[in-house]
Amino acid sequence: MLEYVFFHQAPCDRFLQFLREEGVDAEATAEEGTWEVRVPEGLPEALSERVESLYDELLEMDQQLHEREAPAEEYHTAGVVLNLKNGETVYAQVEPALLSRIMSVLTPEEFGRVVNAIVDAVENPDPRTMCQRMRDKATEN
Repeated sequence: MLEYVFFHQAPCDRFLQFLREEGVDAEATAEEGTWEVRVPEGLPEALSERVESLYDELLEMDQQLHEREAPAEEYHTAGVVLNLKNGETVYAQVEPALLSRIMSVLTPEEFGRVVNAIVDAVENPDPRTMCQRMRDKATEN
């Protein structure tokens, strides 16, 4: 599943409406001022591009709403959603500039695969070297 996070309900609602109109089965949750929409991976490429384009547009709307409501002391942060094998969702705080650089060269799906591989390696450590893993996999097949 791909996760899309919003900090205001209006852009989230608009995103969900678009997904429904496109026949995409999405799950939405709200928790402590954060709205998260989960979309199945593997959407047709054209639809996936439209989803990403709309999300980018709605993130700008989300940012504008935030700036209007922001207290005098603002926070500038970014995060990555991590889905643990126990079903828990946690956020890893990442320097906004670094995350922006990553997202300028990777699609959300690609970055999601990297993040999921790291989470899997942490939750299921394998002490073998990469070469040993490849040899073991080759002998299994």
